[in-house]
Amino acid sequence: MLKVGVLGAGHLGKIHLRLLQQSEKYELVGFYDENQENGAKIEKEFGYKQFHTIATLIHAVDVIDIVTPTLSHYKCAKVSIKSGKHVFIEKPISNTVAEAEEIIALAKEFNVKGQVGHVERFNPAFKAVKDQIKNPMFIETHRLAEFNPRGTDVPVVLDLMIHDIDAILSVVDSKVKNINASGVSVISDSPDIANARIEFENGCVANITSSRISMKNMRKSRFFQKDAYISVDYLDKVCEVVKMKDAPETPGDFDMILQNAEGMKKQIYYENPTVETNNAILDELESFADAIENNTTPVVTLEQGTNALRVAYQIIDCFKK
Repeated sequence: MLKVGVLGAGHLGKIHLRLLQQSEKYELVGFYDENQENGAKIEKEFGYKQFHTIATLIHAVDVIDIVTPTLSHYKCAKVSIKSGKHVFIEKPISNTVAEAEEIIALAKEFNVKGQVGHVERFNPAFKAVKDQIKNPMFIETHRLAEFNPRGTDVPVVLDLMIHDIDAILSVVDSKVKNINASGVSVISDSPDIANARIEFENGCVANITSSRISMKNMRKSRFFQKDAYISVDYLDKVCEVVKMKDAPETPGDFDMILQNAEGMKKQIYYENPTVETNNAILDELESFADAIENNTTPVVTLEQGTNALRVAYQIIDCFKK
């Protein structure tokens, strides 16, 4: 079992602590939280060992799980990597692209592995259809959330939209060509609702909308490709695949047939892939343990986390223009 320590014991940090305690692939050594009073409460309530300095925790483990505010990701990752420890970093990887690129360089220099916590890659609905998403040419996503003061210290692009940016970049095998975006600040100093249109060199277009001031929660993506339409509901964890094939010469009574102006007939049929129940956060943490143990590439690499951050900042730059 890999010895692991958690940096940051806020809302998400406590979830990570609980799951790592349950995991059969990690031995939870303890945690460090900047707020020592909060740390003492957590130690007393849950029994996790509180460390009083980052250095002593890093020294005691093989893997550091960084669940601190984004502003401190770089500092925490740098000291961990220089100590030869593997790092799991919650999304976004860091506060700036320059910091993220230095994290990548350090991980290579000190020969350690890193993974970024883009948890929607492990959402069971996305996992069920990911292999069927092939060369999509139009993608539409909506990620809407009810207002929560937690997270309003960063633009909605870095808080919510970056989930969809990463998922899209993982299925579109092409470089970003152009980005247009607009954002509106309603209740925060930074945009609370944003829309971005990403154009790729291969002709694919992604239209992404994110809001943290909606009346209801929604996390849906739709992928359109030749002869197929694939929908993913990340919130309800359901997915649907609608495909087309050449219509049979003698259709059945219940076959759905479409005919275009040229007389070509296509049959529409539905697939509902099996969605396996899972805990996505536990899965991403344990997949990182597998990558370390087997010396394989992590599911969400530091480079991929940096690419998502780079696109996010290109979107934010559009607001300024």
